[in-house]
Amino acid sequence: MVSEARGRIFRRTDGKYLIYVPVYLAEDSMFPFKDSDSIFVKVSFPLDGSKRLDITQWTEEDQQKRDS
Repeated sequence: MVSEARGRIFRRTDGKYLIYVPVYLAEDSMFPFKDSDSIFVKVSFPLDGSKRLDITQWTEEDQQKRDS
């Protein structure tokens, strides 16, 4: 079982940012995002200055918070 791996965040020439997740991590049986080839995710970071990035599945509740 693999629960962590070294990935990358990089900027493409068109200005978009991509997050690379290694295939052996994404194909692990315990990887949390298995529903389809593409899903919406919530990407966030704490405001305390720590070097942390959280990625969770986007929910209807997240959409309602964003719309209000």
